[in-house]
Amino acid sequence: MKAMTSRQRVLAAFDHAEPDRVPCWFGTSEEFLDKAMAQLALDEEALRVRLGDDFRRVCAEYKGPEFELSPEATLRTIFGVERKGMGYGQPISHPLANADLKAIHAYRWPDPDWMDVSTIRARAAKHHGEYAILGGEWSPFWHDAIDLFGMENLYVKMYTEPEVIDAAMRYMVDYYVAVSQRTFDIAGDLIDVFFIGNDFGSQRGAMLSPQLFMRHIVPHLKRLADLGHARGLKVQLHCCGGFAPLIPLMIEAGIDGLHAVQPSCMGMALEQLKSNFGDKILFNGAIDSHHVLIDGTAGTVAEKTRKVLDIMMPGGGYIGGASHDTILEETPVENVLAMFDTIREYGQYH
Repeated sequence: MKAMTSRQRVLAAFDHAEPDRVPCWFGTSEEFLDKAMAQLALDEEALRVRLGDDFRRVCAEYKGPEFELSPEATLRTIFGVERKGMGYGQPISHPLANADLKAIHAYRWPDPDWMDVSTIRARAAKHHGEYAILGGEWSPFWHDAIDLFGMENLYVKMYTEPEVIDAAMRYMVDYYVAVSQRTFDIAGDLIDVFFIGNDFGSQRGAMLSPQLFMRHIVPHLKRLADLGHARGLKVQLHCCGGFAPLIPLMIEAGIDGLHAVQPSCMGMALEQLKSNFGDKILFNGAIDSHHVLIDGTAGTVAEKTRKVLDIMMPGGGYIGGASHDTILEETPVENVLAMFDTIREYGQYH
């Protein structure tokens, strides 16, 4: 088969056609990225080329007001939740824990003007036509709701005050839609995939019942999916955990691809996912980040990667990569090289 560009390869996979080879996805933490660049003496672009990454990503940049943090806080989210701890940390408080509908409307919601999209077109143009370009706001409205209300309060209010949750979700998604719309207005013709993220699963299963998911989440997912589809984009959802019971509703909402499938979670057996949904939605990931990439050797990584490819690659609809959204710093570089080398060599379609 004639070699494809990365963009052609990815779009063929999204169309459930077999490209020349399985596309590669390199999602990384900053810590692993720095380690790999130092160990291999490569800059970021050269590293992505070495690994065969078929994607490049462009994002809006925050240029809004600088808010003074509390002494114990390490960062503040766009929705005004202060957090502390390593990395993204944990919320210090939940500003809407006791909010009624009036308080929701009075809350200081972010202004889409705080996000600068002015450089996105130039950055996307550098890779247009060669790589598949990811764009749009991450839009983690479920996580934002957990931060704002507290998880237990959020679940309770879904039953006792659904109108409060409806209003808050609408404000959050309004913001994300507005920023993504501006991104697509300025560079939508250069973007291929609208990439959004919300974790609806845990290690032991889905975090919401299908009934709650349909009532409170699907309308907002559909709104985001419709936004992407109106621009001719594929829509990919990042979702961790064992969320298999929710996949039919994600498909119904218009999601085209799911990232980054975790086979170690409840209900996420790859054979079953491929059999039940492989012709309806693209799967991205599925190579175990913890038990294989972190704990394995280069040899076991290659072996396990081949097994995943045997299951997931037939008929297209699969992108190869780690089962976590970002490869963590403790992952050996040689194991990541083994994974991507195996995808490129063993993942050839004939």
